[in-house]
Amino acid sequence: MSLLTHWPLTGLRLTTPRLELRLPGPEELAALASLAAEGVHDPAVQPFTVAWTDVAPEPRARSVLQYHWRCWGVWQPENWELNLVVLQDGVVVGTQGIGARDFAIRREVHTGSWLGRTHHGRGLGTEMRAAVLDLAFAGLDARHATSGAYADNTASLGVSGKLGYREDGVEHHVVRGRAAVLRRLRLTSDQWREHRRVPVTIEGLRECLPWFGLG
Repeated sequence: MSLLTHWPLTGLRLTTPRLELRLPGPEELAALASLAAEGVHDPAVQPFTVAWTDVAPEPRARSVLQYHWRCWGVWQPENWELNLVVLQDGVVVGTQGIGARDFAIRREVHTGSWLGRTHHGRGLGTEMRAAVLDLAFAGLDARHATSGAYADNTASLGVSGKLGYREDGVEHHVVRGRAAVLRRLRLTSDQWREHRRVPVTIEGLRECLPWFGLG
């Protein structure tokens, strides 16, 4: 009996022209933690509402491990967070997440991601988000995908713009003790189809459908 029997998500694969996205094994998760320790963004800014990067490298790496383990441990078909490791030519470059609550009814997902700082500026963020949007819309028949970024996070907002997201209001948060405006973004299935440019191959999804709350 293999792990795949009890945890079919380990067989899910998304591939794009440059990237492969899959559930990380122990070595890949360790590589992802090390990548976080090396740096995810310019320390002068904080793009995350939960400022998990505002700690020393070792606790930052440990938080990556604990976050992935926690998401696996509490997974329910009604409330799930799928965090995939992103590889380019076999090298871990970042992580792309997609999650939902009551997906079978609401048909809405949200996404989040980060890249190691040395991998910024090469269009990988667009390609990896396109992969999970294909999973959502083509694979799971979603109707909406949401995202968000602070007003000064031009890179994330640029990715959303390329993929067809539209403005969906704002939220007011406190980041590093200061007021910050989060721009909410929404993508419909029609907008996704209109802006779909990245070819994506999905493997191993059929066995996973009950884990996403689908028959």
